[in-house]
Amino acid sequence: MPQLVLASTSSYRRALLEKLQLPFITDAPDADETPLPAETASALVQRLALAKAKALAARYPQHLIIGSDQVCVINGEIVGKPHNHTNAVKQLEQASGQCVTFYTGLVLLNTATESHNCLCETFDVYFRTLSKAEIEGYLVREQPWNCAGSFKSEGLGITLFDRLSGRDPNTLIGLPLIALTQMLIEQGLNPLLVK
Repeated sequence: MPQLVLASTSSYRRALLEKLQLPFITDAPDADETPLPAETASALVQRLALAKAKALAARYPQHLIIGSDQVCVINGEIVGKPHNHTNAVKQLEQASGQCVTFYTGLVLLNTATESHNCLCETFDVYFRTLSKAEIEGYLVREQPWNCAGSFKSEGLGITLFDRLSGRDPNTLIGLPLIALTQMLIEQGLNPLLVK
């Protein structure tokens, strides 16, 4: 059985992958995450997910490497991680009362065969109309500076929403497990059949 590698140091993605109860290791990929001119959100996250997986290929030549990347789109604009309080306020003010679509790119790279599966999974988040005080109160408590869209849906961020819509709620956190499971099964690694 090939060793599974998660090309990420994200604690959120690691926790999601642990749900599949498969042994895996994590490693930090070195990939330039700069968007290309006129690149769509779907193309961007798929390109970056593949770049992250390929960045580790030389170190893991007989492995299955999982790459993932995520952005959100607010009012037609691609938005990434805020990195600080000021940017997070702007993102949440833009999202208030809107439907925000999250695009998550997922790649499973088999370095032994040099083949890969790649897809983009979307998830829609419908925000309540938020007051400035609610935005400030939320940001002070959770400080989601490293989260696309400036919230953590697995935490207090759930209070910001009116409703959610998508195939797999794990997609919103950053790793579409339903799609990943299908990819793993295609590679002969079924989480339900591993002993």
